[in-house]
Amino acid sequence: MRSPDGAVRPVPRRAARLHLGSWPGYAAAAWGVLFAIPSFVWATGNTVGARSTVSPTLVELARDGVPWFLTVLVVTGLLKLFGALVGIGLTRSWGARISRFLVLCGGGAAVLLTWHGGLFVVRGALVEAGAIAVEPDLAALTRWYCYLWGPWFIAGGLAFAGATALHVRHHDDRRELRRYGAVGALGALVLSVASTATGIG
Repeated sequence: MRSPDGAVRPVPRRAARLHLGSWPGYAAAAWGVLFAIPSFVWATGNTVGARSTVSPTLVELARDGVPWFLTVLVVTGLLKLFGALVGIGLTRSWGARISRFLVLCGGGAAVLLTWHGGLFVVRGALVEAGAIAVEPDLAALTRWYCYLWGPWFIAGGLAFAGATALHVRHHDDRRELRRYGAVGALGALVLSVASTATGIG
């Protein structure tokens, strides 16, 4: 960086860290946008890419245009786009209120996605090992959840975790922000465990 007198000034170390450390946030944003596309496509009744990789029951609901399920697809698509905005937001410096909100959401997304993906991978691995029996026509579907959807969710969770951690690291009120991140993570964990226990998720 050059000053008006022509002398070379070093780039402040803090600013350099902010720039170089922003890639997890952009990765989380890209994850959200890419994952939102199938939701909106399937909401139109087009089940391309879903027939062999998603539960047949869900494919039928989308193909038949069941109103409540199409609404769910649109809402989840919008939530994924919101997640993309959170990812972008975590790459910027904000005031205390916005930072707290972003860290709360980022911490929640990290736990929710990692938990969800982990369940897919663990269940798929147990099926592959023969510890859990499934119907033959569902075996291939289980592999998709184990090797595609599970890792995809985990990748998104790790991206949000990294983006949230870096956002906290580059702010002065780290202790306060960590509390908000912990609240978001704990809330997501409780929601995940409850949905798994009740068979909803």
